[in-house]
Amino acid sequence: MYQWNSLRTKLNHFKEWPQNYMFKFIVPADMSKIARVESLFHESAVIYRKESKNGNFISISAKQNMDNAEQIIEIYKNATKIENIVSL
Repeated sequence: MYQWNSLRTKLNHFKEWPQNYMFKFIVPADMSKIARVESLFHESAVIYRKESKNGNFISISAKQNMDNAEQIIEIYKNATKIENIVSL
C-alpha cells in the first residue's frame, strides 16, 4: 500500500495530465508471460521488446498516453500478478 501512495505522490508532483508514460518490465522469455504483459496496455500503446544477451529474459517497454496517476498505478498493480515479473 505504501509503495502505491509514494508512487502516486511522485506522479502527481512531476506530471501534468494527460501524458505519455513509459512503462518498463523484465520477464522470463515465455510467450504467455510476454502476452500477459502486453495485454496490460491499450492497443494504441507503442510496445518495444528486447531479448537479453543469453535469451532467457525479455525487456518490455511500453509507451501509452495516460490520463492520471491512478491509471498508471492500476497497470503496475495488474503487472504484479504476473509471476517473475520485474517492474522498473
